[in-house]
Amino acid sequence: MSMTKRDYYEVLGLARNADEGDIKKSYRKMAMEYHPDRNPGNAGAEEKFKEAAEAYQMLSDPEKRQLYDRYGHQGPAQAGFHGFSGIEDIFSAFSDIFSFGRNRVPAGEDIQVAMELSFMEAARGLKRDIEVERHVRCATCNGSGAKPGTQPMRCRGCGGRGQVAHQQGFFMIATPCLQCRGQGVVIQERCPTCKGSAHIVRKESVAVTVPAGIDDGNRLRLSNQGEPSPAQGGESGDLYIHFKVLPDKRFLRDGDNLLVDVPLTFAEAVLGTTVQVPTLDGSENLEVHAGTQPMSERVLPQRGIPNVRGRGRGDLVVRLLVEVPKKLSPEAHALVEQLAKHLPSPRREEAGTAGAQQDESDESSFSRLFRSKKKK
Repeated sequence: MSMTKRDYYEVLGLARNADEGDIKKSYRKMAMEYHPDRNPGNAGAEEKFKEAAEAYQMLSDPEKRQLYDRYGHQGPAQAGFHGFSGIEDIFSAFSDIFSFGRNRVPAGEDIQVAMELSFMEAARGLKRDIEVERHVRCATCNGSGAKPGTQPMRCRGCGGRGQVAHQQGFFMIATPCLQCRGQGVVIQERCPTCKGSAHIVRKESVAVTVPAGIDDGNRLRLSNQGEPSPAQGGESGDLYIHFKVLPDKRFLRDGDNLLVDVPLTFAEAVLGTTVQVPTLDGSENLEVHAGTQPMSERVLPQRGIPNVRGRGRGDLVVRLLVEVPKKLSPEAHALVEQLAKHLPSPRREEAGTAGAQQDESDESSFSRLFRSKKKK
């Protein structure tokens, strides 16, 4: 360090009215820039590293800062405050600073809630408010945990850092301070509302935007909507919403595709007709060709479920079912017998193996898809 010390505010590039957060942010930036491990053999960087550490040591402590603001460099010195003996002393004092981006302050707990949706709600998406029970900042003490009119005291055991460094061989190990339990402060008179915990339990309404295409078993994460951190400066946990989607009487979902059954009478399948097919957006007319076979399938592109990640929509597969009546009136029975005399018989000797192979090739792709999934 040079014989003539520079102004501490100048060293950290701060205005004299800088708050505690600005001081710490500026020092962290300089400490990372001039850290010895990042500047091996650079004596100039080491001097700036020590200079910044001394400036931070004085300005981050309210008592030392008050003496410095009033009397300059002589103020803290006459009160018995001195700089550091070396690099290891700096690492020991500010072990929380040298985490290289890793946040040592514990985050809050995550909250898990369930939400039940109808099939159509999940397919179309919606906005819904849910009630979540979680801890919130105590309004009486404004989250300090101290009785109104009093302030938490800086912990003497760790100097307000929340951690105590221990030398173990060549390594410096930091552990939470036992006196303040890692908080950095000690509450002498507790807030009567929160009993010193700084938080109270409250039910709050949270707005949730459910994306179209959400499926049963999916979950949605809302960042920082969980429990608050138990320590000041820590991030809140996350809120996870687990979805239960009720089945629909008309549609069967397979990924982003939908399957719907449409019944036909024997006459409609033979002669052809136009039927209405339910879709997510309302009914659509579908032309049924004459001679349609039972279990035939027609694909309506882009009529399925919207992809939950916004990648288009699936298809709607219409399965045409030919319903055979179980009971007939005498007149209808007679007409069917008369019709049977004029219909060709499907049972032919030449069908044999070739017919079986043809039946296999005629099987719909959608049916094969479902069968293969069942095997898995």
